[in-house]
Amino acid sequence: MATGALPPVQPRRMILHSDMNCFYANVECQENPEIRDKPVVVGGNEEARHGIVLAKNQIAKQWGIKTAETLVEARRKCPGLVVVPPNYQLYLKVSRLARRIYYDYSDLVEPFGPDEAWIDITGTLGLWSGCPSRPWSGDSRRAATLIAHEISERVKAELGITVSIGVSWNKIFAKFGSDYKKPDAITFVTPGNYRQLVWEAPVRDLLYVGPATERKLQQRGIWRIGQLAHASDALLQRRLGKPGLVLKTFSLGNDATPVRPYDVQAGDVDRLVKSYGNGLTSPHDITTRRDARALIWLLAESVAQRLREGRARARTVCVGARRAHDLSFCSRQTTLQLPTNITSEVAQVAWLLLLSFQPIDDDHALRGLHVRASGLVPESSTWQFQLFDPVPRRTNLERLDQAIDELRSRFGNKIVVRGTELCDPALAQVDIKDDNIVHPESFFR
Repeated sequence: MATGALPPVQPRRMILHSDMNCFYANVECQENPEIRDKPVVVGGNEEARHGIVLAKNQIAKQWGIKTAETLVEARRKCPGLVVVPPNYQLYLKVSRLARRIYYDYSDLVEPFGPDEAWIDITGTLGLWSGCPSRPWSGDSRRAATLIAHEISERVKAELGITVSIGVSWNKIFAKFGSDYKKPDAITFVTPGNYRQLVWEAPVRDLLYVGPATERKLQQRGIWRIGQLAHASDALLQRRLGKPGLVLKTFSLGNDATPVRPYDVQAGDVDRLVKSYGNGLTSPHDITTRRDARALIWLLAESVAQRLREGRARARTVCVGARRAHDLSFCSRQTTLQLPTNITSEVAQVAWLLLLSFQPIDDDHALRGLHVRASGLVPESSTWQFQLFDPVPRRTNLERLDQAIDELRSRFGNKIVVRGTELCDPALAQVDIKDDNIVHPESFFR
C-alpha cells in the first residue's frame, strides 16, 4: 500500500446527517403507547414469505435481535416479542414531519431514505453565531452545536422519536458521525479528529462498503478506513474498479457531492434517474405460466406507471427470476426498437424475455420476479418511425394508460386492475406500486 502524502483536507461546508433511531419500531411505539415498554419489532408478512425483522426498538435490540433475521429466530431469542406489521404510509408521514423541522434550519435538505437526511447549514451559521463566520471557526462550531441540539430536542418533543446526528464538512463523514454513537447522540467529525475517529474504524463502517467489498479489501490487508485512505490507486482499481477510487476519496474526507434539495413536485431530490425497477417475492412458489404472467403484469404496471410519472421512456427491459430450490438469481434483457412507457408493451416484452430463459413448471419453481426498465430517454424526445410502425395503435395505448393513471391518482392504484393480474388471488390485493419503497441512490449508479 502507498503511504505517501495525502491530499489536504479543506473544509468549507458544515453538514449535518440526522438519523431517526430505530425508526419504524419507534414510530409504532409512539403510535401505540401500550407497547412502548416491550420488545417490539416491525416484521414482514409471514404468510407472504416476507417474515423477517424490518426494524426493532431498543428493548428488542438488548435481546440480541437483529435486522433481517427471521421472525422465527427473533421469537426464539425473545418469547415475549411483540411483532407489528409495517405501516409505510405512517412512516412516510412522520418522515415528512421531520423534514419540516429540518427546513427551519436550511433549505438544503436531502432525504436518504425515510429516516435519514443530510442538512447543509453552511449558509445559516451566521444567523446563529451572531456574525458571519467561515465553517469550522470557533463561532461556527458553536452555532452548529446549537442547531444540532435544537433539532434533536424538537424531533424528540414533536414526534416522540430520538435522532442521532453527525456533523462534518462532507456528507460521508456526517453519515459516519450519525452511525458512530446511538441512540440520541451528536458526534462531530472534524479536521482535527477524523484520523482518530474515522480512520481507526473498520472499513465496513464507511458508507457503501458492503460485505462483498469488505471481503475484497480484507483479502489485500485493508481492514480499517485509514488503511483504505493510504492504499494505492492501482490496487483499489484492480480489486474494485472505479468504485475503489471513489471509496478512497470518501475515506480521505474529500467527498464534494452537494446536498441536493428535495423537489416536492417530483417527490424526490434532484437526481439523474437511470432506471425504474420493481420486484416481488411471491406469496407462493410460481409453478404455472398463469401465475408467472400475473406477477409479470403486476410488476410491469408499476414500472411503466413510474416511467410515465418521470416523463421518460425506456429503451431496455430486463427481467430477473429467483429460483425457489436454491434461491439463485438469473436475468435477461433486451433493447427495444422504439423506447416505450406503455404498460402492455413493457409487460409483453418482459413476459417473452422470461419465457426465453426460464422454464415454468413444478421442477423449475420460482420464488420471485423482477422487472426493470433502463436506457431512459425523455418522453418528449422524437425518434424515427419505420414504414409499418403501428403509430395509431401506440397512440391509443398511451391514451389508455394516461386515463388509467388519472383514475389511480384520484382513487388509488387498485381502482383499475387488469384481468391478467386477477388470475392469482394471492396477488390480487397487492398494491405493488404504493408499497414500493424507493431506496437511497448510490454514488455508483
